[in-house]
Amino acid sequence: MTVTTDSRTATFVLGVSGWGVLSPYGLGADEFTAGLRAGRDGTIDAAELTDEPVPDPRAYALAGFRARDHLGRKGTSFLDRRTAFAVLACRQALADSDLVVDDDNRDRIGVVLGTSVGSLQSTSDYSRDTLVQEKPYLVNPILFPNTVLNCAAGQAAIWHGLRGVNATLAGGGMAALAALRYAMTVLGRGRAEALLVGAMEEYTPQMAWAEHAAGRSATTAGGEGGAVFLVEDAAAMRAAGREPVAEILAVDLGHTGGRGDLATALADRIRRVLHQAGVAPEDLATVVTSGSAAEEDALDASVGPDASRVAITDLAGNCATAAGALQVAAVLAHHRGEPGHGDCRSLIVASTADGSVGAAVLKGNGRAARDHR
Repeated sequence: MTVTTDSRTATFVLGVSGWGVLSPYGLGADEFTAGLRAGRDGTIDAAELTDEPVPDPRAYALAGFRARDHLGRKGTSFLDRRTAFAVLACRQALADSDLVVDDDNRDRIGVVLGTSVGSLQSTSDYSRDTLVQEKPYLVNPILFPNTVLNCAAGQAAIWHGLRGVNATLAGGGMAALAALRYAMTVLGRGRAEALLVGAMEEYTPQMAWAEHAAGRSATTAGGEGGAVFLVEDAAAMRAAGREPVAEILAVDLGHTGGRGDLATALADRIRRVLHQAGVAPEDLATVVTSGSAAEEDALDASVGPDASRVAITDLAGNCATAAGALQVAAVLAHHRGEPGHGDCRSLIVASTADGSVGAAVLKGNGRAARDHR
């Protein structure tokens, strides 16, 4: 199966008007940017997060994070970690933007988040309770909403009073890119004015062991975090006298169907997305990968060695669902508050072991937070 490009959105450009990020470097775009530029080690002792055994004693995680410290006590007692991340990152993105949410536009502003299985911790704990609690299976019903796939997107919309499109895309390692592609379609067809788009991952023993069993974490510790981007029609922003802090020029996804070479399929996808964006390989300043060897081979074949390459796993660990969002955040951090980096083109690439491939082209402009002049 191949995802084709809709002719109505082939030339549609997303403008990023604000963004929020939670990472091992801390909370917010400024902390993330400072951590990247300083080259800080984001690992902590996994024992700070869980008493259960895990395959790696290290974790790329947010030490000491408690939802109520950032969102208040009201309504946070039963939020799972991933949902709290989403609510907070959406708040950061709105605060980073010059777009004001009010009763005139809240019906046209929505939330689109990528995921794999929602909160694996919540689902696992709830399922276990159905087996070990006293009959008649006295599970806590208040915790059930956390097991639903679209819990984070729904809660983010409720917290911020947004009544527009609300969607959750289950895409695993492609989740963030799939969410951005979906946003292009929705905005390109005029079904929303702005969308909060991103992906989150929480560190859990369950996910750490799942990645370990699949052989995907032999050299990389588990991670958590995520990012959300407030995206709009870039052309409409400029017509209103507003300048995006970055633009997403093109996004393209595909699947090998389990056949063929992953690197070859990704190389073809990279060439295609560069063509859609009107960008030549030699124009790329930075490439951010999700950390696989196949991606390196694909880049060698399609764009060559000139552009600087960064693997998000080196910065945020193994957090597949959130990797794409953190890759985009890494590009935006490179441009943030750096006028000399304006107009640079960057490439995001991603792949999964089951044959999914994707790529996106971004352009930054070096503006700082809330500076849209």
